[in-house]
Amino acid sequence: MSDQAPSFERDIRPLFRDKDRQRMEWAFDLWNQADVADNADLILERLEDGDMPCDGGWSDEQIGLFRTWKDAGTPP
Repeated sequence: MSDQAPSFERDIRPLFRDKDRQRMEWAFDLWNQADVADNADLILERLEDGDMPCDGGWSDEQIGLFRTWKDAGTPP
């Protein structure tokens, strides 16, 4: 793993599929760094509970990547 902190554009945005984005449009845009950063705590909670995405949870590695990004200050 790289010593470089994860970035939204490179590492986080690709985790969200088009259908994930469409299902969450009513609340916020999963492809928008500011929207995801503003909701990072809630998103992480839902990911850890396995409630998001609605058709199956992320792997522990993907959740860990999101957590690392959030803990690093949600860089773009």
